[in-house]
Amino acid sequence: MALFSESADVSVRPAVPGDEVAMTAIQIESWRTAHADVLGAAVLDALDVPRMQEQWAGAVSSPPGPGFAVLVALAADRVVGFAAVAPGQLVALEVLPAHQRGGHGSRLLAAAVDRLRQDGSEEVVAWILDGDTAREQFLGGAGLGPDQRTRTLATGVRDVVEHRWSASI
Repeated sequence: MALFSESADVSVRPAVPGDEVAMTAIQIESWRTAHADVLGAAVLDALDVPRMQEQWAGAVSSPPGPGFAVLVALAADRVVGFAAVAPGQLVALEVLPAHQRGGHGSRLLAAAVDRLRQDGSEEVVAWILDGDTAREQFLGGAGLGPDQRTRTLATGVRDVVEHRWSASI
């Protein structure tokens, strides 16, 4: 067994063109695993995979402005998770269910917060789907907490409620 390898076994890096395919697959599998009850089968079945890939490709190659970034978590050379940030906000953080509890989420969150600080943010905000206790526990363990704000999202099939969590950074 070699002491050193050409790359780290686990790492986080900025997303690059081509990562959108893995990111979309991760998002869909994560949503099907964690949010099936809240979103419902009709919403999940209506997901437009090519459009999602197109959206992620745009976010990676042409961010809408300063403070926007997409990061990916790697296990060896395989993308197993991703995080997206906008000014002051964690827009998305997903890890393949088979790779959860391996530190990828924590690495992604730390890198996302570092990026937010670098861009001048003093707070991080995340929105959590109603009933997502695993995400509440994860973000709560990292220091975020609910601030009693909610929003309702129209999915085209049914409305879903999200709760805002935040922390100073």
